[in-house]
Amino acid sequence: MNKLITRRNLIIANFAIVSYFVLIWLIDFYEIDFVLIGVFRELLTIPFLFAQIIFLVIGVKLLLKNQKDFLIIISVLLLAICSIITIGTFF
Repeated sequence: MNKLITRRNLIIANFAIVSYFVLIWLIDFYEIDFVLIGVFRELLTIPFLFAQIIFLVIGVKLLLKNQKDFLIIISVLLLAICSIITIGTFF
């Protein structure tokens, strides 16, 4: 499992998750309403919510362990902010 979660893969996954939720917000903000966008939004939102929490835990563990890379810190920080905003919208 450690070979699959490298620093580079973690950074890419974190930025992809944050980008997905920013894109969802932009689509909602500009009221873009296409059927295909709605289908992908419905299919991908729940897996990205779970991935958001899982990769946040993995990123925090990696930061606490020993690897302090600038991009990892930024990506985990952005993912944490995105998680707080996303989960906060449920309440």
